[in-house]
Amino acid sequence: MSIVRVREHVNPLSKKYQTPITPPDWQTVYALPDQPLHLDIGCGKGRFLLEMARQQPDWNFLGLEIREPLVAQANRWREELGLVNLFYLFCNANNSLGPLLESLPAGLLQRVTIQFPDPWFKRKHQKRRVVQPEIVIVLANALSTGGSVLLQSDVEAVAVEMRDRFDNHPAFTRQHRDWLADNPMPVPTEREVSTLKRGEPVYRALFLRT
Repeated sequence: MSIVRVREHVNPLSKKYQTPITPPDWQTVYALPDQPLHLDIGCGKGRFLLEMARQQPDWNFLGLEIREPLVAQANRWREELGLVNLFYLFCNANNSLGPLLESLPAGLLQRVTIQFPDPWFKRKHQKRRVVQPEIVIVLANALSTGGSVLLQSDVEAVAVEMRDRFDNHPAFTRQHRDWLADNPMPVPTEREVSTLKRGEPVYRALFLRT
């Protein structure tokens, strides 16, 4: 698999990314569109979902990513592997997630992952982070009862902010008082693997839609 090199940081507040995406026809995106859906917000190169889709053919997988060249590359890999339960979309989740999820049949969205999002360290840039209160509300409205949200970051301040925003919404219940020691997903992301190899911590929180 060849790698496309793109800018590491993209400002989601720039004018280029302010037009919400038009939802696709889900009946043509997946071979079996009624299967439960796993949504990965900020999927990067998409390798996590590639392996998840191979391991769990009875689920559909959707990756959202704001860097368009990575989406094009990931969809080429998907086609080469013949995965009919996987799709990637280029969009800004902060303004496109609502329309996308509203276009899905009720009850399909059952699992969400937000893993190692761009930390935007400077205070004036933190409004660019993906997990804003509006995103939490959108997911609360779309996620089926009993569905899960997994948050992961190697930056504690970012993990705390994400965790607290889901904690503050009454529709979500955190499953562990402390950070999760292990990843409940069967596939780690590349960032998780490299972080753990360096001996650095990963901060995880798992929520259920109640």
